[in-house]
Amino acid sequence: MKKNIVIVGLGLIGGSLAKAFQKYSECSVVGIDRDKSVLKAALEIGAIDKIGTDDDIRSADVLYLCLYPQADIDFVTAHLSLIRPGCLVTDTCGIKSAICSKLPQIAAENGFSFVGGHPMAGKEQNGFSASDADLFLGASYLIVPCGAPAQAVDLLKAIAVELGFGGTVVTTPEHHDSMIAFTSQLPHVLACAYVMSPRCPEHNGYSAGSYRDVSRVANINETLWTELFIDNKTHLTEELDTLIGHITEIKDAVARSDAETLRSLLRQGRLVKERLGE
Repeated sequence: MKKNIVIVGLGLIGGSLAKAFQKYSECSVVGIDRDKSVLKAALEIGAIDKIGTDDDIRSADVLYLCLYPQADIDFVTAHLSLIRPGCLVTDTCGIKSAICSKLPQIAAENGFSFVGGHPMAGKEQNGFSASDADLFLGASYLIVPCGAPAQAVDLLKAIAVELGFGGTVVTTPEHHDSMIAFTSQLPHVLACAYVMSPRCPEHNGYSAGSYRDVSRVANINETLWTELFIDNKTHLTEELDTLIGHITEIKDAVARSDAETLRSLLRQGRLVKERLGE
């Protein structure tokens, strides 16, 4: 398909989207970013066709918001007069309730469509320099319609397929955020807490796959994830309470040398993992 794509924020996700559009579609890609050096780099390597102006926003078929949640809302609010009726506005944020409580209403009042989006792909590295046209190959694309017309939702699905995503999942803001608290946010909390151990600086020579697997996502953008955690505090604290409860059960069994209880707890974990098969 041929569409005018405007991407706001050329970090890891926005930059990867720009590169993927250039590699896998016939769309024109315009980039907007507050960092002029990023825009220059994107233009020089062909990730974008041009640096965005107000006129580009006016002619956009799809406007991707790839900033932090509140910054996405602020950008739309500041550029309302430029977003044409019929434009599809979507985001890439890791939480949805905060976004979907505001942007759908703004969209309805101003004649464009808003569909929440969340590409389930990433890296430990951040920024445009880490972006990759193939980042999304086989990944899941979460779509939160927020009452948007079916035509807008179908367009976002079609784009996801064109860019190489493995499939799309349509969900609600509430279910999205409750699941992301478990599948994404909780592992980041666990990794950060894990590497805070005074043993961590001494791990070389004593660590292998287990250390790498658990600690990998501790390489975190603390500004972004602080906003995401707090915006999703209800779901995340529920998951943390569950995790702390299970850790406490295991801790108490170890402290009591209660082998029977400990075996039972560890068996529960093994059986859950085996049943899920992944």
